[in-house]
Amino acid sequence: MCGITLCLRRANSFSSELLSDSPEWAKLMENNKARGPDVQSREDITISFEDDPKSKLSISFVASTLHLRGPKPVAQPHMSDKYVLCWNGEVFEGLEFPGDQNDGLVLFEALKKLQEEEDIYSFMSSIEGPYAFALYQRDRRYLIFARDPLGRRSLLIHRPTPSQPYLLVSSASAGTQAPFGFEEVDPRYFYCLDISRLGSFANNPAAFDEALVLKERAAVTSSSAFKTLARVNETIPIDPPMVSLSDPLPHELASAIDRFFEVLDQSVRIRVQNIPPPFIPGSCRLAVLFSGGIDSTMMAFLADRHVPPNEPIDLLNVAFQNPRKIRGAVQPSKKKVKKVKESILPLEEDNDKTYNVPDRLGGLDELEELRKLCPNRRWNFVEVNIAYEESSQLRSTIEDIMFPSRTVMDLSLALALYFAARGIGQVRSSPGAEPQPYTSPARVLLNGLGSDELLGGYGRHRSAYNTGGWKPLIEELQLELDRIPSRNLGRDDRVISCHGKETRHPFLSLSVVEFVANLPVHLKMDGRLEIGLGDKLLLRLLSLKQGLELAAKRKKRAMQFGSHSARMEIGTGEKDGDKLLSAD
Repeated sequence: MCGITLCLRRANSFSSELLSDSPEWAKLMENNKARGPDVQSREDITISFEDDPKSKLSISFVASTLHLRGPKPVAQPHMSDKYVLCWNGEVFEGLEFPGDQNDGLVLFEALKKLQEEEDIYSFMSSIEGPYAFALYQRDRRYLIFARDPLGRRSLLIHRPTPSQPYLLVSSASAGTQAPFGFEEVDPRYFYCLDISRLGSFANNPAAFDEALVLKERAAVTSSSAFKTLARVNETIPIDPPMVSLSDPLPHELASAIDRFFEVLDQSVRIRVQNIPPPFIPGSCRLAVLFSGGIDSTMMAFLADRHVPPNEPIDLLNVAFQNPRKIRGAVQPSKKKVKKVKESILPLEEDNDKTYNVPDRLGGLDELEELRKLCPNRRWNFVEVNIAYEESSQLRSTIEDIMFPSRTVMDLSLALALYFAARGIGQVRSSPGAEPQPYTSPARVLLNGLGSDELLGGYGRHRSAYNTGGWKPLIEELQLELDRIPSRNLGRDDRVISCHGKETRHPFLSLSVVEFVANLPVHLKMDGRLEIGLGDKLLLRLLSLKQGLELAAKRKKRAMQFGSHSARMEIGTGEKDGDKLLSAD
């Protein structure tokens, strides 16, 4: 994990000096450093133009590194006489290298052998893993930058404007008040800027748009499975057998479950192996963002197979003190007014019951299930309890970090991720024991995101089936897959990585995505079956087979509702999620 930033601007200009000395630039550097606290470096390059000697451009490359690969931290940017590379990513498939080496160095050595622009696109299309990068080709004066096809790493772009005449590409934002017009880099494209065509673009920002070409990933001359996302199998089932837990499973489904286990287990394995050892011997190097749902429980269960048995695994479980929930306040309706429950505590009381949110209760149930199935593992169930005062005090900070994401729902999700990833909480040696303060040292966090999108876990999937059967369901699953790159992964990466930690998504391995997408729809989700079985059918049956019986039956619960991070203010409603946050 790294924080990368590049700035292209006119050299020796007032705007250049103003940018470098501005508090907004300092904030941008600070936020990128938080992503990579182990080592930071900067390189500046000046570009001259023969036909206009007075016009010079300057490119600053800045990178901060979180050491997660190889024997020691490696400073960036990577430099040669031909290329400059800022790399923020992990290579999990597609490029062979020893596990004890830094993948960024191996990747750069491979890139240095390439000559043509199309070769660079093809090579990067053969890589599987979360990444964002910026590559400068000195001889051609090409600047290429992109995110992986799913957009699992944040990368933002500020395009030159008359008032802010420079290009910025950055992993992090500088906050809601900064003048940078940041937007997410679109994962569907490679961005290629022909700097030789810019000249004095500072005086004509429109020249930037003329020099920038977006190369669609689908058009890259590569046959790699990692070039783009797989398409959903469009085969419409004809009266497939319905699953009954009391009868043997159909052979096709039983075979799919076994293969799914292999693919998902492999995805987890390559994401938890070769993590550098913890700074403190005996402490953990891996944590799971743990809600107690089927997705996070499966992540923990599979991680146990591949993490050394003498190492603990932290289960990060976050719960919020929510005034609206605690006081039982609701918006009165014309039909009825809900009564405040007598058992609800007043806000000023801050005890364990305050944090008995659905995800806490479900997490404790799944903790016991994991202890039974994996008795040799020490599971640190980290109770991350967030008082309303603390979440309110840090709200503006979190809004700055998640920017340019700006909706009410963005904030409720970002709150949960921010505090869970921070990992400051308490643990108990046994149920009922007094809690002890604890801060998770793990730098790699497993996240169960992705299974709902792939396996039909949302209510809209069941609604699609109910409206017209298998065909509308298939169409909805395809829309779901198409939306993943443009939705929340960049935001989540910015929020989690501000703590110097990295999230990894085994369900969103492109290999897992391809396997699931290719399956006939009735093996993934069956709208004929009840909620808690038909949704995410394949994962539920796999969980049952592995002995995770409670997890297999657990119904879908969104993170912001399970943790009570949503709708904290009295008067907020269920339909406010898409509203933009106020500017103040």
